[in-house]
Amino acid sequence: MIFDFRLKVFYTVSQKLSFTKAANELFITQPAVTKHINELEHQLGVALFKRHGNSISLTLPGQVLVRYAEQIFQMYAALENELAEFSAETSGNIRIGASTTLAQYVLPKILALFKSTHPSVQISFFTGNSEQIEQQIIHEKIDVALVEGISHHPQIMYEPFVKDEIVLVTRTNNKLAAKAETKAEQLHTIPLVLREHGSGTLDVVYQALAQINIHPKELNIEIQLENTESIKQYLMHSNCAAFLSIHSITSELHQNQLSILDIKSLDIYRTFQFIQLHGQTNKLVLLFKRFCMSHYNFK
Repeated sequence: MIFDFRLKVFYTVSQKLSFTKAANELFITQPAVTKHINELEHQLGVALFKRHGNSISLTLPGQVLVRYAEQIFQMYAALENELAEFSAETSGNIRIGASTTLAQYVLPKILALFKSTHPSVQISFFTGNSEQIEQQIIHEKIDVALVEGISHHPQIMYEPFVKDEIVLVTRTNNKLAAKAETKAEQLHTIPLVLREHGSGTLDVVYQALAQINIHPKELNIEIQLENTESIKQYLMHSNCAAFLSIHSITSELHQNQLSILDIKSLDIYRTFQFIQLHGQTNKLVLLFKRFCMSHYNFK
């Protein structure tokens, strides 16, 4: 990037609210971070941070600078991407987001192949639940993302990527796994581990259950956790079951650690989707989406 590094230091500190964490992320020393911030404050003639012992917070001028810094970074990224179109070698910056399941189980391999194929492209990668990623798209913090939810914001363009199935699973030595099939009306008797509110997986599960007249209040929810790995570990040490993407449990199924519980008259499918703001696209976003489509196994 061609913007002033001092501005990047300030923005990193503003997001981490820690000189030490900012230094670690930027691969510079903490005194160097302090020096950059002091010089920027002297240059602007205002204090950007309030010091409270070991903690810091943004001043009002600091909050203003954060807002403009984000706009400056977006403009520089757009400039680099547009100039890259004149180069024979694909280069530039792309900010990619992904909701949790995709970030953990689908995208890592694709990102590695993409970077290997296009080494001059700089990738920034962000994760969160579907709701958080959609908000980052709306606020132009990321250029393109992949999500697993069913919401449809009017500002966002949605394009299908690949089909996914959500299945109910439990540890293999749980007595629930011995049943060949469970009736849907018996679901309320099974202790469940669910994803947190705002999760795309949870939205899809609740919508599917509503279609067979099962309300969330009727479920026996033991706990809600924020990521799939935590849920899988919880299942290994409990008699609970959980609704999880088939993509996230292939290893545990092969190792006979988890088993799928067949629920009569309940099949839950969804489509992973690309999302971006309407009317906003560039060469790198199109390139990345085409790469994903051509490098994913659509079994």
